[in-house]
Amino acid sequence: MDLMEYQAKELFAKHGVAGALGKTVETPEAARAAAEEIGGVVVVKAQVKAGGRGKAGGVKVAKTPEEAEEAARAILSLEIKGLPVNRVLVVAGASIEEEYYFSFLLDRSNRSYLCIASVEGGVEIEEVAKTNPDAVKKIAIDAGTGVDAEKAAAIADEVGFPAELRDQAITMIQQLWTVFTEEDATLVEVNPLARLTGDKLEALDGKVSLDENADFRHPEHKTFEVREEADALESKAKDKGLNYVKLDGAVGIIGNGAGLVMSTLDVVAYAGENYGGVTPANFLDIGGGANAQVMADGLDVILNDEQVRSVFVNVFGGITACDEVANGIAGALQILGDEATKPLVVRLDGNNVEEGRRILDELNHPLVTQIDTMDGAADRAAELAAHNQSA
Repeated sequence: MDLMEYQAKELFAKHGVAGALGKTVETPEAARAAAEEIGGVVVVKAQVKAGGRGKAGGVKVAKTPEEAEEAARAILSLEIKGLPVNRVLVVAGASIEEEYYFSFLLDRSNRSYLCIASVEGGVEIEEVAKTNPDAVKKIAIDAGTGVDAEKAAAIADEVGFPAELRDQAITMIQQLWTVFTEEDATLVEVNPLARLTGDKLEALDGKVSLDENADFRHPEHKTFEVREEADALESKAKDKGLNYVKLDGAVGIIGNGAGLVMSTLDVVAYAGENYGGVTPANFLDIGGGANAQVMADGLDVILNDEQVRSVFVNVFGGITACDEVANGIAGALQILGDEATKPLVVRLDGNNVEEGRRILDELNHPLVTQIDTMDGAADRAAELAAHNQSA
């Protein structure tokens, strides 16, 4: 789960990272009131899960409460990278002398952690990385030992923080590492990390991505979910405990096991080239031990996706027996009734496959087609989606 700036700052404050929280509001009038309360120059910042807010007009300086109100009115009318701005953060202005960049992230390629930082970065870090890559330091973090005071000092020295800020940098590096580890994050980023007048180091902006696999350890993270802005289908799938990702295609995909589902996406995309470029509509993994109810829940989500024109159920029975999958399909179709109008192509193989196929044969539902091979089923699903799109 990616957090908005104001949410990331709440986590930073929880762990002692220096920086102003500001006030998050949803109307121009509330922005004016926040500016009056904060006093002095403020910055009004769009709160969306997207980068490039400043270049899109989503960050404005206001010298008076009246200007803050007008800035908020303008920003709240924006869409940034397709995302509507529903709230803004009003925060005290800062006297910036230098901007830096700092982050901890999961290094998937090396199965470890990585620190990326630069004292020549800040909001233009991407340009620095292109024009002066040596200025962007990449420092490996041992997953076993993490970041203690000694490691934090080594990072501060390698990055090249000014001597006047070294002690503050060491402290903040440890605090950001605590955010990263104790909150089960995959990314903690400060951009910019700023040197303010008076040699004060502060996190002026923040980005945090939380590992949803660790949600069971963090029930408090649910407060970060902004349900009204989430994709309705993804929210519904999450409520049902499904591993679902919405895509832009027309063929709904259900499989058991991430590897099989990824292969299914590829096969459908390849088959779809023969039918005008039909592509998958989602990733949905019902898992290795899914039962009939999980299968029914998955179909319920996919069949309610307006973009879906056909569904490909691709299951290799192991822990999940094929008869359980077949019963799930039958149950879902019964529950949905007349709401089920999209054709299903089903490919079953593996544990209890004969029983699963028998159940679907006896069901004899007009929407269900069984095909024995993965390639053949993908081709049929793509063909049906193309036909339904043009119908």
